[in-house]
Amino acid sequence: MVDTRKNNTARSILQAAKESLLDNGLNGLSTRSIADAAGVPLSQIHYHFGSKQRLVLAVLEAENERLLERQHRMFESDLPLWKQWEQACDFLDDDLESGYVRVLHEMIAAGWSDPEIAAVVWKQLSGWQDLLAGVARRAAAKLGGLGPFTPEEIGALAGSPFLGAEAYLLLGVSEAELPVRSALRKVGAIIRAMEEAGDAG
Repeated sequence: MVDTRKNNTARSILQAAKESLLDNGLNGLSTRSIADAAGVPLSQIHYHFGSKQRLVLAVLEAENERLLERQHRMFESDLPLWKQWEQACDFLDDDLESGYVRVLHEMIAAGWSDPEIAAVVWKQLSGWQDLLAGVARRAAAKLGGLGPFTPEEIGALAGSPFLGAEAYLLLGVSEAELPVRSALRKVGAIIRAMEEAGDAG
């Protein structure tokens, strides 16, 4: 019973912190306002998370785990790879709307001047890169190779454009100014042509 209450309190704090991050950004984050929104004493934040920084990292970790599990399910489905890529493009919009992308990029920026944050954020991002490298290995087996690229290099090339697109979209850059969404989706058309050529060959 005590553990259940602890878990419920921690979840309430995480949810309140996530909402505060979306509303106010990292610089405007107040542990007191988070505690008020969660309906708990301020001391509970320090008890469960230790500091504001660790709380924000916990928010990012919880969101990251949830979304990585979603990506694993999608890439392990029977959909052709090009359709999986299109689904990943749809997920980009979902993740922007949910606030995950903003929290991630806030913490990436914080990591530029804080090695501890940088290490934690990279650990979470590396889960995505490992996932994409695994997808590339399966594609290599189906297509008969990846040309001069290793699966890890393909994973890097697949993941990096999404991070770049997120940064532009967070800045408010429109599709008319820089067509990142349409460019990402056209990569799916290239993957489709490669898959269909592989099936025909």
